[in-house]
Amino acid sequence: MGWAVDSVLVRFGLRQSNIFAAMLMSYVVSITCVWSYLIATTSLDFLASPAMIYYIISGCMQPIFARALFYEGITRIGVARAGPLRGIEPLFAATIALIVFNEQPGLQVYAGTLLIVVSLWLISGKQEENKRWRYLDALWPIGAALISAVSQTLRKQALQIIPDPFIAVAMVTTVSLILLLGFVFTTGRGQQLRMDPTSFKFFLGAALVATTAQIANFIALGRGQMSVIIPLLNITPLFTVFFSALFLRKVETVTLRIVCGAALMVGGVVLITSR
Repeated sequence: MGWAVDSVLVRFGLRQSNIFAAMLMSYVVSITCVWSYLIATTSLDFLASPAMIYYIISGCMQPIFARALFYEGITRIGVARAGPLRGIEPLFAATIALIVFNEQPGLQVYAGTLLIVVSLWLISGKQEENKRWRYLDALWPIGAALISAVSQTLRKQALQIIPDPFIAVAMVTTVSLILLLGFVFTTGRGQQLRMDPTSFKFFLGAALVATTAQIANFIALGRGQMSVIIPLLNITPLFTVFFSALFLRKVETVTLRIVCGAALMVGGVVLITSR
């Protein structure tokens, strides 16, 4: 729900700014808040822990690498195909959880996961004109889904070593900021980090909400089964649909297909949480 609120606030801010400024604000606010808390309350001995390796690799994989694969998929096969294929991450997560962590989530979780994947297909898919594309190109968004699932696995491993969600957020966000700045300045896009004063308040609010959501993410991932948590983390579109219909009616269209997808997603959530 937090990431859905984040998306809506960013959507408002993007009217006068761009996504690079939004990402910069999000990372800077998160790093400032979380590192300040850690420095004030925690010994920094955790920096020598083996868990840092997992966080660094995970931060390199997601969101930067996973997003790059997804965007390439959009370029090659379009949003209508790439979006639903990217949504199969819960299936990869369930498989990894079964193999790596020996989790036994049960039939209800598998059925709920399948419903969520189908609902993501309905919500993110749309009709667009046919264009020639190769089936091999589908590997780009599928690769993004796999990379994202592997990244969550690495985070789960790190949380088993140091079960502190604030350390997790601090490390992953710091790596993401370094990669963002490296990309922006090496590609000559430094001017895009500037933001309009009107966008500032929206991006600031979005950053605070996103930081809270990320902390909640790591708390859930550290305490729960990965095969259960990852499908639930992927229901952000459910709340996005609701908030878009509520606050973005003039700029976003909520169709019957999206509503049906949201209903299926609710069914998947009910199955998973009532196991």
